[in-house]
Amino acid sequence: MSKIIVLTGPESTAKSTLCQALVDHFDARAFPEFAREYLNVKYSDDPNYQYTFEDVELITKGQLLQYENAKRSGFEYNFLDTWLIVTKVWFQWAYGKEPDWIEESISTHPVDLYLLCKPDIEWKSDHLRENGGDSRIKLYETYKRELIDRNLPFAEIEGEGIERIDCAIRQVRSFFQ
Repeated sequence: MSKIIVLTGPESTAKSTLCQALVDHFDARAFPEFAREYLNVKYSDDPNYQYTFEDVELITKGQLLQYENAKRSGFEYNFLDTWLIVTKVWFQWAYGKEPDWIEESISTHPVDLYLLCKPDIEWKSDHLRENGGDSRIKLYETYKRELIDRNLPFAEIEGEGIERIDCAIRQVRSFFQ
């Protein structure tokens, strides 16, 4: 049975780096951050593009397709770089509302383990990141509260560099053994 493991947390917490390291370590399959891929295309066409509520809906639907592909992958472990909890919070953060179907999608697409990345490493700016400083900490707390309130399985990931990767590997091994 394919296991779904989601890397989640605020921006610039090494989710993508961890995703690749975990895939390499566990000989698993990675599903990259759909929002980043989607928005990179939009911004390459128009550097001043401002994403919309409808864009975030399309991103969410792309994440759902990734989930379905992960379930059918044949790999024991599938690592998704970001998932619906983050997108739900993003809707609320940016628009003060969310699509009525997102709650059901979260409930009907179970995740085996969430790896919640702490904002304990240096912020690195790029053209898609917009929530550093205190916002990053508030978002981390919001994601953690969502996971707790929903009683979802998660482990916090901390440390820098190889220490962070080792922490994630230990958490995955511990949870599935």
